[in-house]
Amino acid sequence: MPGYIGSGPYCFTNSLAMTLGPNAPAPSVIETLTGSPFGVQLIAGTLPLFDPYGWDPDLGLDAAIDLLGMRCERTDGGTSDEALDQLRAACAHGPVLAGPLDMGLLLYHPGTPAADGGDHFVQVLAVDGDTVLLHDPHGHPYATLPTADFAAAWEAKSVTYTDAPFVMRTRFARERDVTVAEALRDSLPDALRWLAGRDDLAMPPGSLGGAAAVEALASQVAEGLAPGIRAMMAGFGVRVGARRLGDAAACLDLIGLTDCAAVLNRQSRILGGLQHPLVTGDDRTLEAGLRQLAPMYEQLRTALSEAVRP
Repeated sequence: MPGYIGSGPYCFTNSLAMTLGPNAPAPSVIETLTGSPFGVQLIAGTLPLFDPYGWDPDLGLDAAIDLLGMRCERTDGGTSDEALDQLRAACAHGPVLAGPLDMGLLLYHPGTPAADGGDHFVQVLAVDGDTVLLHDPHGHPYATLPTADFAAAWEAKSVTYTDAPFVMRTRFARERDVTVAEALRDSLPDALRWLAGRDDLAMPPGSLGGAAAVEALASQVAEGLAPGIRAMMAGFGVRVGARRLGDAAACLDLIGLTDCAAVLNRQSRILGGLQHPLVTGDDRTLEAGLRQLAPMYEQLRTALSEAVRP
């Protein structure tokens, strides 16, 4: 069955691909290298995200950059004026990957400012006087913002997975030559660790991962899903999760892990099929689909363990 090609909320992946330039691998490869497809989490027992327990985009970006044989300079902190001065200087050496930012404060987006915008990543091209020029992968090439407004979003006060404001990655350079297949194979031990569950990362009380997270989410649906959670899942969670799984399936198939790819494809199809019942309020179908999905994370871990066994 053909894979998916189209739009989707791949902001940090697309921003990294733009910043790496014409020799960057496909976004589907970068997303897989971040580790995002290999798990699911229910943060504080209420917020479902279709990425691994304890995972976040900052960790994922570092992993993908290293697996691709690249290095960069990552900086954060300081005052907004200091950060803007650093950003201005960094842009003199090439595009900058900036984020996380508060998407609800990127004022060229319709409907902003908004309190529930979520986290976001962009590629900054230049700081010209009091204006920031950037490529926003959420459909806004060559967007502009006044520097003060950009700094307010870049401070990322509402982004819960980081305490560091003004994060940027600059001066990307190659350290070693790596093929796409080599990078994907090298990523598999980390994928297994994510699927197995990691206890070395601080999480809010009540957080769950893997099958337990999906079963608990299914129980929330049965009891009455909170409107905010339904809206987040409908606008972001299900579609990005289904795409990640499908992209990972294509990547693992590329390196000959057909059994693993088959599990990932089934997960992607089940999760993607939940969009309609989620939006229309068919909660019986939604709950049943989640309970069908839950055990498949362990099935994937088992298949991947057998595939990468020494």
